[in-house]
Amino acid sequence: MLTRHTHIATALIAAVAFPAAAASASAEGGGGSKVAVAPARPAALTALVGSVRSFRHTVRVTVTRIEAQRRAALLRQRRELFATLPAGVSQATLDTIGACESGGDPTAVSSDGSYRGKYQFDYGTWESMGGSGDPAAAPEAEQDYRAALLYAQAGSSPWPVCG
Repeated sequence: MLTRHTHIATALIAAVAFPAAAASASAEGGGGSKVAVAPARPAALTALVGSVRSFRHTVRVTVTRIEAQRRAALLRQRRELFATLPAGVSQATLDTIGACESGGDPTAVSSDGSYRGKYQFDYGTWESMGGSGDPAAAPEAEQDYRAALLYAQAGSSPWPVCG
């Protein structure tokens, strides 16, 4: 069964294999003489269909690879963005607070749902530190960064029991 793509590919091969006019030789050496081009045989239709399938597969694999590289680059960029803690806040200080607040679990949610993530942010505090969305859904590195911002701004007072 011939598909639309097969018809298009066949038309392209015919246009290349059977040119309508002969090519002209250059005026320099040939004095304007004409060179005839012998017609070629068209490619076998089954080989063309196989080539289209192979081409589609190559495109799918390439697109998948490019998307994976893009996702990896975005994750790397995000990790690098939150790698350095602000104002000299140490990771050890944050780990102590996180262990006390949530057992160090970045997905922890308080029983009433008000406090979320490793440092038990409420939505208002999270947003005031530049976060967006659910703190418990944010990557741990971002939670560390936002907690360090809060610690640099207010000290341990936002965590009265654990700070």
